[in-house]
Amino acid sequence: MVWVAIRESVAEGAVASRKLIGSLPGTGVKRRLQSRGTLLGFLAQILTILSTATNYWIRYPGGHSGLWQECNGGICSNIPCQTMLAVAGACMVLAACSAVVGLVMGLRILYHEGDSRGQTMSGTFFLCGLLLLIALTGYTVKNAWKNDVFFSWSYFSGWLALPFSILAGFCFLLADMIVQSTDAISGFPVCL
Repeated sequence: MVWVAIRESVAEGAVASRKLIGSLPGTGVKRRLQSRGTLLGFLAQILTILSTATNYWIRYPGGHSGLWQECNGGICSNIPCQTMLAVAGACMVLAACSAVVGLVMGLRILYHEGDSRGQTMSGTFFLCGLLLLIALTGYTVKNAWKNDVFFSWSYFSGWLALPFSILAGFCFLLADMIVQSTDAISGFPVCL
């Protein structure tokens, strides 16, 4: 008899604490995952745009080169169209656009509680990571075998954006999984 009363009071306390924690704004694992995903998405966006826009992908004696221009002795000129550079440039621009869309959607989810689109968000950041991987791998294959060529900071900024983008996708995916699991078990009675 005493155990039944203890079990019922513990169950009522657990339900009350869940209601209290759920009613406080900005608390919980879901909110922290969403805010960290937005931060990681912001870092991925900055690094992707920085990498795409600058011309320090490779250095060689007397100059440096990027996706769009080649600079020799302080004089820069456009690089003639090459298939692998065109693919890498297109993928980098699409990755930057994907990161911008992901950041806008992430801020919308973070500041407008309501209908969460975590799977769409994670898909956007995973797409950004895939495009970065294609662009950087293609550029690496094209330039890895050249003599006296060293990869530089613009190139490494792109590689640094890759894990940030993928981690942002996982943060939003996990936050969405928490929302779905909470909705799925909300109708079940608490059993101890």
